[in-house]
Amino acid sequence: MDTADGAYRAALDFLNRFVDYEKGMPHAYSPVIFNLARTARLLDGLGRPEEAYPCLLIAGTKGKGSTAAFLESMLRASGLRTGLYTSPHLHTWRERIQIDRKPIPKEEVASWIERLKPLVEEMSLSGDHGPPTYYEISTALALGYFAAQGVDVAVLEVGLGGRLDATNVVRPRVSVLTTIGYDHMAILGSTLDRIAGEKAGIIKPGGWAVSAPQHPEAMAVFESVCRQQRASLWVAEGEQVRRAIPAGPSLSYPFAVETVPLGLRGGFQRTNARVSVAVLLALQEQGWAFAEGALRHGLETARWPGRLEVVEERPWLILDGAHNIDSARALRAALEDFPCRARLLVVGFSRGHDVPAFLGELAPSSSHLIACASRHPRALAAEDVAGIAAQATRIPVEVAPSVAAALERARALASPDDLICVTGSLFVVAEAREACGLAEETD
Repeated sequence: MDTADGAYRAALDFLNRFVDYEKGMPHAYSPVIFNLARTARLLDGLGRPEEAYPCLLIAGTKGKGSTAAFLESMLRASGLRTGLYTSPHLHTWRERIQIDRKPIPKEEVASWIERLKPLVEEMSLSGDHGPPTYYEISTALALGYFAAQGVDVAVLEVGLGGRLDATNVVRPRVSVLTTIGYDHMAILGSTLDRIAGEKAGIIKPGGWAVSAPQHPEAMAVFESVCRQQRASLWVAEGEQVRRAIPAGPSLSYPFAVETVPLGLRGGFQRTNARVSVAVLLALQEQGWAFAEGALRHGLETARWPGRLEVVEERPWLILDGAHNIDSARALRAALEDFPCRARLLVVGFSRGHDVPAFLGELAPSSSHLIACASRHPRALAAEDVAGIAAQATRIPVEVAPSVAAALERARALASPDDLICVTGSLFVVAEAREACGLAEETD
């Protein structure tokens, strides 16, 4: 292990000393647990780096990462130096923080952790708000790194919810709201209006919001919040961008988004692409300038591994990080574009997700299911997945000891005319990518 590797490993070891809600969900989504004051304190200690560049902040249930990928790609194609902050990562923590789609170097991670350590240790000893979390430290590091590297714009994906997420310390040029559905209901609420209310927390007073088309219950919440905040709300609909709050003439897209060969597969990506283009129209309204050719190129070259990712063709091997009922429904529709004799599912889930509903969308059109579990601490045991699948489906169900073993078993069962789909969790997809030799490095 060279010096850079050792310092990087030490930095991750330091981060892992702090509470990480990606590994175990909290019992409530409250300001006591998710405290924006902690992130603000870290940023104060760094000199408020997030004020040095404009940000776009993305919340939603489905399509956040893809929308972030489209936005980053179009902005970079327009000649801007981009920062991109997303979570979780597939293979290496460095994927979370990228500039021009290049992950943060190991030595930069180590350097920024050393810079943050005194602040973190001071907060840990203080009785004000307690020690920061893994995610809060990561967010402060990302925002500081972007400022130090002179980005022109940063695209930030909310981790959980919106109102109390650490990323919500920024004042975005546009608050982006992707499709709202049912997920993390034990934390965010069991109704669409409650979930939408948490997502709407990223809308700022006097700010701009761009939303995907929503269920009327969710849209009513967004409209209400925008009125309260005196914020503008645009809705990226199929043919035009509707000015909802305040009401005004609809805007035309600069080109027919449906005719662009998107870099991300799946018909559902058209919605994410339209939202992304509408965000740039909102920026144009604020004085930014974009060329149509650059926007088209950005949509065509966007990439987002692990989302309807085609790895092999005979048989089809498709990896998709869908993990809730809405994304399962979208995946089911997307798989119709891949002709096959039979479909085999390799599935694993994190605890807290609605596994019966998820399988209810995908299992009826499948011929075989192999249950597995990732190595992630929140992984649902493969035997539990198989038990739920046996009750929720009528297809043969097997248990595999690992994701790699499940994939190997699926390949043994499949003919060249079949399709294998690995899904249910990004952590399962990550291990499948590793088994396929697609991970250039892992932590």
